[in-house]
Amino acid sequence: MITKAQLGKLGLFDAKVPRYTSYPTAPHFTRDIDAGDFVNWIEAIPEGARVSLYVHVPFCRRLCWFCACRTQGTKSDKPVEAYLETLKTELGMLGQHLPKGVTLSRLHWGGGTPTLLQPGMMEELVGAIKEAAPFDSDTEFSVEIDPNEIDGARLDALAAAGMNRASIGVQDFNEEIQQSIGRLQGYDITRWAAEEIRARGVHSLNADILYGLPHQTKARITESVQKLLSLNPDRVALYGYAHVPWMAKRQQLLPSDALPTPEERLDLFETARKLFLWDNYAEIGIDHFATQDDSLTIAQKSGKLRRNFQGYTDDTAEALIGVGASSISRFPQGYAQNAPATGAHTAAIREGRFSTTRGHVFSDDDRMRSRMIEQLMCEFRIDSREITETFDITPTALRQMLDRVASEFPGLLQVDQTGLFVPPEARPLTRMIARSFDAYELSKAGHSSAI
Repeated sequence: MITKAQLGKLGLFDAKVPRYTSYPTAPHFTRDIDAGDFVNWIEAIPEGARVSLYVHVPFCRRLCWFCACRTQGTKSDKPVEAYLETLKTELGMLGQHLPKGVTLSRLHWGGGTPTLLQPGMMEELVGAIKEAAPFDSDTEFSVEIDPNEIDGARLDALAAAGMNRASIGVQDFNEEIQQSIGRLQGYDITRWAAEEIRARGVHSLNADILYGLPHQTKARITESVQKLLSLNPDRVALYGYAHVPWMAKRQQLLPSDALPTPEERLDLFETARKLFLWDNYAEIGIDHFATQDDSLTIAQKSGKLRRNFQGYTDDTAEALIGVGASSISRFPQGYAQNAPATGAHTAAIREGRFSTTRGHVFSDDDRMRSRMIEQLMCEFRIDSREITETFDITPTALRQMLDRVASEFPGLLQVDQTGLFVPPEARPLTRMIARSFDAYELSKAGHSSAI
């Protein structure tokens, strides 16, 4: 078993690397992509195809200090109502360009806090979505739910609209930790939300929990994970808190002197990980867990697990379309991102144009490295046969690339004629290994800790 000392020598505790929910990562997007490219890529979707849709609602009643997402606070519903009108207009524009017969494979509402929408607003939004791209017979509709910002009426509206998967952010149940991150959310209200969600026939429940928070200890994360397990979530994302106060100014409010060291972060992760495994959850990639009958577990076993901006997925749609301020779309041709600022996004939509401000056009090399990194993040291996049969690289050139990366992690990675394999003891290094296949300059952005 690899030791902490060995991990330290390999730079794990000092490294800052991307999470690789995309390749290339968002800091490398350029302003060479505009609304014209976005329209062309939408219109190039085949007739009758299935697409995924992400809807971003950037508003929150309170701004959690730990969060690095594009969000803004609001005490009233007026900004949310105005934003809904923008979304409805944007969806109408999208529907005009989508080819005939396109339906939804996945629909996800994220934020921010999408449950700020009142029941009638939710109904309006779903109506506009279905007008642009109807649901299919097996569309997965998931919503990020804040237990502090939900009630029976809104849950009724979501269930009636077709929500069949809900995601609850937990972070940690310890009150001192919650105080330190500006997120007060008791166990009782979280349990109530989970029970009410399931009472409405929504049987698929996701939960997020963080490690690496101020004042967090192994005893405290043990207690929080055990409380989370009592809710019987179908999936859990065990994310490492990304302390990036140079990007998210609100994180300056956290007591940085109470943050665990990188070595302590690893202990926290391993403590939580073991609890999920002991409770018979399957380990999905680097930071997710799922019940044995969950579709993510099935996808992993069949080699169909994928990675996108929401983390791990079994979605097979070729296009993911982002709606709302700062949303990112992924097409076979490349990435397109909407204007990050709500005002700029709204102004563009009011002028009758999409707000695409930047993105990236894939090169053949991008596609190859993207698939290699995705294989690493999903399966902890690179399949030489798939890579050489799909992309323009010879077996000899690929083997040289794999050998070069393996040499950076001496004695830890296995390379043979089938490809590269990351054994269990080396998996804490997965993001660093993926970075070795990244052709872009890391110094362009300040990334989060590798562990």
